[in-house]
Amino acid sequence: MANTVVFKKLTQLTLKIFLSVLTLLDNFYGVEAINCKGCTPLDTFSFEKIVPKFRAALIKFDVAYPYGEKHEEFTKVSELTRGVQDLLVAEVNVKDYGEKDNAELAEKYDVKMRDFPVLKLFRKGIKEILTYRGEFKADDITQFVKTSTGVYIGLPGCIEQFDALASEFIKIRDKERREELLAQGREMLAKGLDTPKNTEYAEIYLKLMEKIMEKGDEFVLNEIQRVESLRKTKVTVEKRESLQKRLNILQSFVHDEL
Repeated sequence: MANTVVFKKLTQLTLKIFLSVLTLLDNFYGVEAINCKGCTPLDTFSFEKIVPKFRAALIKFDVAYPYGEKHEEFTKVSELTRGVQDLLVAEVNVKDYGEKDNAELAEKYDVKMRDFPVLKLFRKGIKEILTYRGEFKADDITQFVKTSTGVYIGLPGCIEQFDALASEFIKIRDKERREELLAQGREMLAKGLDTPKNTEYAEIYLKLMEKIMEKGDEFVLNEIQRVESLRKTKVTVEKRESLQKRLNILQSFVHDEL
């Protein structure tokens, strides 16, 4: 009996010490230690003040001190989108100890701690909140935001003018109009782009347009599946990056009716 009482007291003391250490970490390191570079830290009070101000807001609900591969991928998303004024990339760090900071906020948006990290996408003027369910990779997450919000994000390999051309091209069905857009793209290429790499990427856009006109709109999804399959095979880092850029360009030709 005595041993049981001693064990309980030691357990309680250990828990108190653990919580005290966590509190000291909070006070000593502050927000800088827990948030990814470029991410905005949000809490119960600041959430409703900040999120509605942006056209789109990508929020990561996570533990108080996030780490690991998924946290690193989210940091990459923040870096990729740092120049996008219409998009907020932020974190809500939830504690399941002490005062349980932000636990109420997680509950409000139906986020369970066992599922951390959870990404929620808020869109201005739209009640539906989207939950990201894809692979936790920066390029995939960024593409999800881009296609779900209409906010322009220049993904690796993409060119804004050609993205706009691709978007218009795939939405119309008139063959003559598509030929005009293809000719417009060729003119843009002939005038020259700012870097040799962008010239290379522009040529990909034009080749994809030609393939779509030859094989039909279903070519886009078929090609996406093919490239995604190749990306998952054992290829060099350079090849994987090249495939990702092609995939990014292909996504510019995707719209809801496909």
